[in-house]
Amino acid sequence: MTATENMRRGLYFEEFEIGQRVVSPARTITEADIVNFAGISGDWNLIHTDAEYAKTTPFGQRVSHGLLIMAVISGLAVRTGVMEGTVLAFREIESWKFSLPVFIGDTVYVVLEVEETKKLPRLGGGSIKLSVDVKNQDDKTVMKGRWIALIQSRPAD
Repeated sequence: MTATENMRRGLYFEEFEIGQRVVSPARTITEADIVNFAGISGDWNLIHTDAEYAKTTPFGQRVSHGLLIMAVISGLAVRTGVMEGTVLAFREIESWKFSLPVFIGDTVYVVLEVEETKKLPRLGGGSIKLSVDVKNQDDKTVMKGRWIALIQSRPAD
């Protein structure tokens, strides 16, 4: 067994089935997350970073960056293990909708469901279309959409 083979714990393209569901671990969003993301992205919008200003908005408090939550859930999706060592690339994000705000102290997780598979032999695998439902601690959807990822095929024996 090579070191690369030993690192794979994800599913090969052929192991994904339409309707298959995976639920990620959860993660609580912190003030440090928001400040760090603002620093990395350069998005210092007051709704995210100024508690006094945020009190004057309809939300009444700071709201996390939507793209921060997308980044967090991509990490949570990897933590499920289903694509670890077999994902070749994230190819597309489709019809993404931000439904509810995520506040400091909210906990999010993601429910992934395989909607479609398409074999792509020339790429050494295939694409999977995943329904992505991001939930908060109250099991309310805060954002949703679809991802298309390229997944490696099972190696020939």
